[in-house]
Amino acid sequence: MTRLMGVFTLAALLACSSFVHAETRVTYKSAKTSSSYYQMAVQIAEAIKLGTKGEIIATVEESQGSVQNVKEVMVRTGNYVFTTPPALIRLAQQSKGKFASDNPAKYMNVRSLFPIPSLTMHFVVRADSGIKTFEELDGKRMLIGKGSFGAREAAKYFTLFGLDGKVKLANAELGSAVQALKNRQIDGFATSGSYPAPNVVEAAAGIGVNLISLSSEQIKLTKRTELLIPAGTYPGVDYPVTTTSLPVVAYATTDMADEIAYQLTKAFWQQKEKMAQNNAWWGGVSTAMLANVYGKLHPGALRYYQEMGVEIPAALR
Repeated sequence: MTRLMGVFTLAALLACSSFVHAETRVTYKSAKTSSSYYQMAVQIAEAIKLGTKGEIIATVEESQGSVQNVKEVMVRTGNYVFTTPPALIRLAQQSKGKFASDNPAKYMNVRSLFPIPSLTMHFVVRADSGIKTFEELDGKRMLIGKGSFGAREAAKYFTLFGLDGKVKLANAELGSAVQALKNRQIDGFATSGSYPAPNVVEAAAGIGVNLISLSSEQIKLTKRTELLIPAGTYPGVDYPVTTTSLPVVAYATTDMADEIAYQLTKAFWQQKEKMAQNNAWWGGVSTAMLANVYGKLHPGALRYYQEMGVEIPAALR
C-alpha cells in the first residue's frame, strides 16, 4: 500500500510539474507580411520567447490593417495581443468611424501593454522621375495599397494638398509596389511603415528612389506629429526627410491573466536593447512614449512599470 501511494504521489508531482512548466501560447496580430510591422512582430515574438525562457510562445498572424486588429477583439478570447494606433481604440470605445455599428462593450476591455515604433509616412518615387514635391505628383501614377492606415492616410493627404483626382491610383496591393516601380508601371508608392521600412530599403537599393518631404503647412493640415527621417537612412537618400508619424501600441484585453501581461511587458523591455542592435527602429522606443497611449494599462503591465519606477500618466492607471 505504501509503495502504491508513493507511485500515485510521484505521478501527481510529475503532473503538477508538467502543468507549471507548460508553455503559454499567445496570438500576436500584426500587419501585412510586406510591412515593417510584421518584421517587428516576428522580432517581438523572438524576444518574448527569449525573455521568458520559452515559457510564453507568441504566434504572429498577418493582418490587413489596424482596423481589423481592433475589430477582432469582438470575437477573440484569451491571450490575444494586437497592434494599433491608440486613436482607433478611442474610436472603437466611442462607437465612431469604422466602429460605429459595433457594440462598444467588448472594446472597453482593451488594455495597453507597451509602445512600439510609430507609423511613419513615406512617399517614395523613382529617383529618375525628377519628382521632388507633392505638386509634381499631378498626373503621376501612385500605388498606395488597400485598406491599411497608410492607404487611407495617403489618400487623405492627396485630398488635403489639392491632388484629389489628379493622382492616378494603381489598383494593386502594396506588396507589389517595388516590382511595379522597377517595371515602371507606377511612378511611386506610399507606405506607413516605421523607418527604415523594408520595402523602401528594397526599392532604394535596387532601383534608386527619392522621398518627398512635407512642408510645415502640409504637416499642419494633416494634424499628425512631425517626424524627421535622418539623411542616409535609405541608400541614395542623402538628405533628411520631413514627414508625419502616428503612435502605435501593443494591446491585449482583460481576458489575459495579469501574470501573462506582466511577463510579456517585462520580456519586451528587457530585450529591447538587443533588438535595437539588429534593427534601428527599436532605438527610439522609450517608456516616455507611454504618454502617447490611449486606454488603461493592463494591470500586469502596470505592475511591471511600477516595479521599474516608471512615471505613469494618471489616465493609464
